[in-house]
Amino acid sequence: MDRIVSITAFLEILLLLYVATIDIATRLIRNEICLALALLGIAGQLADPMQVPQSLVVAAILLLLLFVIYQQGQIGGGDVKLIVALAVGLPLTGVMQLLTVTALAGGVLALVHLMMRLLPHPRLAPAGSSLVRRVYAVERWRHLRHAPLPYGVAIACGGISTILSKGF
Repeated sequence: MDRIVSITAFLEILLLLYVATIDIATRLIRNEICLALALLGIAGQLADPMQVPQSLVVAAILLLLLFVIYQQGQIGGGDVKLIVALAVGLPLTGVMQLLTVTALAGGVLALVHLMMRLLPHPRLAPAGSSLVRRVYAVERWRHLRHAPLPYGVAIACGGISTILSKGF
């Protein structure tokens, strides 16, 4: 059973790294990824099946709260789906840790984007430029156009931190 938990945790971390990368590139979080994370979360709880109903109730309450915030335009729909998908596989204490670390990582992310205002406007990154230069050029361009933050990165940080603290 411990082996299943370890495998599901490893797969969740890989998916969260993928989500962070794709969110930076496209600002989209795919439904299939959220569904896979939710299913992996449930599979990871097979060692304690009594925890699954509690996790589903907590995730449902979180969905309702985040939906209100989404309706106010304060959070994206993909971010709501990703947080709730992660919450499906966590006990209440894990959800609290997820939200706390996500908020802290989101603050760091916001500070980085605010600091970008001080940096020079890059020219378009020519072909063959380093990945860092290309990401900087695109993010600076998005920042100048008031594009949303890639908050999936912060959520992925919170998710990975929570998964690693569970131990696998």
